[in-house]
Amino acid sequence: MNLNKLKAILLILGIMLFKPFQVIAADKSDYKTPPQYVEYKASKNAFSIVVNGKSASIYLDDSDWKGVIRAANDLADDVRKVSQIKPDIFHKSIYPAKGAILIGTIGKSKIIDQLIADKKIDVSEIKGQWESFIIQTVDGNLVVAGSDKRGTIYGIYDMSEKIGVSPWYFWADVPAKKSNQLFVKAGRYVQESPKVKYRGIFINDEWPSFGGWASIKFGGINSKMYVNMFELLLRLKANYMWPAMWSSAFNEDDPMSPALADEYGIVMGTSHHEPMMRSQKEYTKRKQEIGDWDFVKNSTNLEKFWFEGLNRNKNYENLITMSMRGDGDVAMGKGNDLDNIKTLENVIKSQRDIIQKVYNDDPANHPQLWAIFTEVQRYYDAGFNVPDDITLLFCDNNWGYIRRIAPPKEKNRKGGSGLYYHIDMNGGPNNDRWVNTTTIPKLQEQFNLAYQSGLDRIWIVNVGDLKPKELPIDFIMHFAWNPDAYPASKTMDYTINWAKGIFGKEHAEEIADIVSKYSKYNLLRKAEVQTPQIFSYVNHNEADRMLQLWKDVTAKAEALEAKIAPELKDTYYQLVLYPTKASAGVAEIYLSAGKNQLYAKQGRVSANDYAQKAKDLFALDKKLSDYYNGPMSNGKWKNMMSDIHIGYTTWQMPKENKLPELKEVMRLAEPAMGIATEGSEAAWPANQEKLQLPVFDILKKQSYYIDVFNRGTGSFEFEAKANQPWIKLSSNKGKVEKDVRILVDVDWKKLSEGKSTGIVEIKKDNEIIAVSVNAVKAALPKLKEPFFGNFTGEFTIPAYQFNANKPGKDAKWIVLPDLGKGKANMGISYVTARNITTEDGATLEYKVFLPTTGKSTVCLGILPTQDVYPQRGLRIGVTLDDQTPQVLDARKGFHDEFKEYTPEILARSSVLKPYPAINKNIALIGAGQFRRNEIFDNMRWLDFEIDVKEPGIHTLKVIMIDPEIVLEKIVVNPDNNYPSYFGAPPVLHNSK
Repeated sequence: MNLNKLKAILLILGIMLFKPFQVIAADKSDYKTPPQYVEYKASKNAFSIVVNGKSASIYLDDSDWKGVIRAANDLADDVRKVSQIKPDIFHKSIYPAKGAILIGTIGKSKIIDQLIADKKIDVSEIKGQWESFIIQTVDGNLVVAGSDKRGTIYGIYDMSEKIGVSPWYFWADVPAKKSNQLFVKAGRYVQESPKVKYRGIFINDEWPSFGGWASIKFGGINSKMYVNMFELLLRLKANYMWPAMWSSAFNEDDPMSPALADEYGIVMGTSHHEPMMRSQKEYTKRKQEIGDWDFVKNSTNLEKFWFEGLNRNKNYENLITMSMRGDGDVAMGKGNDLDNIKTLENVIKSQRDIIQKVYNDDPANHPQLWAIFTEVQRYYDAGFNVPDDITLLFCDNNWGYIRRIAPPKEKNRKGGSGLYYHIDMNGGPNNDRWVNTTTIPKLQEQFNLAYQSGLDRIWIVNVGDLKPKELPIDFIMHFAWNPDAYPASKTMDYTINWAKGIFGKEHAEEIADIVSKYSKYNLLRKAEVQTPQIFSYVNHNEADRMLQLWKDVTAKAEALEAKIAPELKDTYYQLVLYPTKASAGVAEIYLSAGKNQLYAKQGRVSANDYAQKAKDLFALDKKLSDYYNGPMSNGKWKNMMSDIHIGYTTWQMPKENKLPELKEVMRLAEPAMGIATEGSEAAWPANQEKLQLPVFDILKKQSYYIDVFNRGTGSFEFEAKANQPWIKLSSNKGKVEKDVRILVDVDWKKLSEGKSTGIVEIKKDNEIIAVSVNAVKAALPKLKEPFFGNFTGEFTIPAYQFNANKPGKDAKWIVLPDLGKGKANMGISYVTARNITTEDGATLEYKVFLPTTGKSTVCLGILPTQDVYPQRGLRIGVTLDDQTPQVLDARKGFHDEFKEYTPEILARSSVLKPYPAINKNIALIGAGQFRRNEIFDNMRWLDFEIDVKEPGIHTLKVIMIDPEIVLEKIVVNPDNNYPSYFGAPPVLHNSK
């Protein structure tokens, strides 16, 4: 064997033997933490970045990309932040025999190319690939080699993060983790190309917060500000951006902005309604010169305008937005779709001709996108399409549910398909701008659906002001790189790792729990669509339960703040404490206002306390925001928390924060008794009808309350007495200054079977008021398995609490933890399954007790999945026992015209008919704006009837047909006499 062959074999063996942190594609059902190849104590053959007060030097080739050289300087400074020792940087192609960090791009760096030629490194896995890199210890040196400019930059920043510098060090004031020793394990780390090619953010809706902050901090939305954003994107391994556009012209306001974007390595684009690299503001300030934004009447001037814009940016890396909408991001033309389609055909042909002229090249060689936004969806559905090399950018519904999966006919499209997605919204159906209201489980479910179906060329996310949307931005960029690494079952693992990377290991689980809960509670009802009437104050203790959730998570966040290291206090306030405490405060404002309004109607003097509580919370909200905009981080984020977020009546942001209407109760001169019962908003004496509690049911395991309240000045004493021994009272007497609550329960051992009635008498002086008590006791079902059901009224079944989960031919139901309003939802794996029928679909089975024969109503609560596959529908099968399955289509009645959201569209559920309990709480607020609908409620209801042949235990079956449907809950016998937002709390019988 000759010497060269021996060297080659040894090299291969060396590579095989030293791969302790080689990345292997994560299994689709298994989350794997990214390898931590940096260590703080040296292992065998480890490379020393910093040891004994000295740092390894960095070597670069001057011929490499400017962005690579700039990032390498960042790495040197990051090492300094961690260790207090800054590496020297040498721009040479000759490097020491050992002890150096060698950084470069294949084909641009003589250092890297020589290592390849000498067979010191094997780059076969990354050469010619998009944005990939290797990090490898070789002959005592550490090599960072990228397949292209961004590949190298990502490798550099990957090391920065591993040594302890967070990508969020500027944008969330995360301090570097300190260590006087830094090592890299011996071995080879290969980062494969991202699964989504273009991954980025859209700064939008940027005034007053972001724009006000940038004006104070940088003198405007300019290159001084943008370089910090470019760096964040690169540290998150993102590559694409739409710049702020409300009052800014990225390319003209500061010509250094596009130049630096290109130098850094950021692909620039423009928003969905700004074609050919021209911002809307570039047009509006030239409007008199250019003329109308009307291609039919003014094509010559518009073509000139577009040519000049693209020609100006031709030397930069761009992703060109094509087509056009009406001026100001509205529908184009007079509403005639056929005419608009013909016009757009001419627009795109003209724009392609401009690309040809500017680049003197085939337009197919220059990436372009067509945003299928709002009314453009109709044009596409009607058959209008664009050249095959243009990426089809499909959109969500503005509130986080994608409107289309990649159509099968586009499977082999050269330009592929992508997704424009909102975690911030200014416009219909309603603003969602203030703090984070998007949970990681929801993002995982929706982006997984997008990715698996083929929306994988571009992901661009409307992030508003960027802050305080740090967590969802972080997740989306990680997920875009490799969606398979983040299955639904491990979303909390991701969040814990995020918290660990910023705050350290000690409190990571607590922080992950807090940020998961505050965003989940916000998603239950976002601040901008709150009203005092959303949650029920008299049924199922719903408002009180909602309030307690907020109080618990706030208490946890406040308690943990005391344990956070001083240098992390500002970071904690931004990422954890402020969004939690402020969100809880806004929620409690509306809950307090709701109680104030109800109690005022009932005549309770305590109504005034809730009015004062709302006012105090309103003042606290300002105090919290003022701290964010003031002392926090030494004033760094002044103006950033300026969005108005209390008092919306239409989708437009109000001029100022405004409290809901508050009522004042004038006290009577003397103490006076009033009585209110659970289940009714009416109270005695304003309501002279007979007072009664909801029916006690042996299977519901509930207690009910009677409130004895004061309507006047001073206090009074009362006595309470039941006329039946089976009625239990929490108290038999008391002194009432404002309110006293008596809990009523049943001693079922003392109650005979059948229907029983009794009375609780409330006595004040010579005044006696009777409250009727009714109870139903019957023989309990004989079943050892867990089951749901009762003898009276509605009952709720959480979808994840099934008795059996039977896989189908090509798919199965899986648990989606923490998705939706409860602990979990049920979704489908795989979401690309097709041609399923009720005979071979995956089936969930639930044991239910139904006490009477005849027809019963059942409602399936599903997430408001959009009309993602209009040629097919959104179908799900249901049946009782072995009856013939019914097929429900969630698309029936679906309104996906995506015109301006009208009250009629918002009010109706996109189903056969809405769950009746919704109807009573629909409130018409302000300028015709409804606040109850499937989008705001994050729930669509599918109603159907079952035929109960005989009383007893039955099996309710839910059969998957179309895989995009996500099931949250089932409500049986919905009871509109006791309406509520969440429905009756579930009671599982025979549970262990």
